[in-house]
Amino acid sequence: MLTTEAALTRDLPEDLREAWERLRETLADFGEQRIYASHNSIMFARKACYAFVRPKATRLEVCVFLGRTVKHPLVRRTAATSRVKVSHIIHVRHRDEVEAPLTDWLREAYEVTDTLGGKGRTTGAVRKKRPGGRDMPPDLK
Repeated sequence: MLTTEAALTRDLPEDLREAWERLRETLADFGEQRIYASHNSIMFARKACYAFVRPKATRLEVCVFLGRTVKHPLVRRTAATSRVKVSHIIHVRHRDEVEAPLTDWLREAYEVTDTLGGKGRTTGAVRKKRPGGRDMPPDLK
């Protein structure tokens, strides 16, 4: 069975469907990105995923990836997903909840997603290389 956005949102009650439509429209208005279904989620990505939505029977579970930890009553759970990314889980039950600060966090995630990818960044010590590009064993450094 192919997972599609329509299949994931088909059976949502009216309140959640309206919340989903407002959330999707808000995210799509941020700019160029890919929006696609994967397993039980709808993903929003530039080069990397910056947010996804899991439609549930009684809520939309929104996951936002930021470069910092947000402490706010709307944030149900946070988890470090890499050295630079923190996932934030927010439950949305009504279209009126798709407003600031949620929309601010989503925009921030959209804007910083490419800088949080880790590629091209150098952190920590630089490893010495042997001629030919191989790493030197730690005892020979």
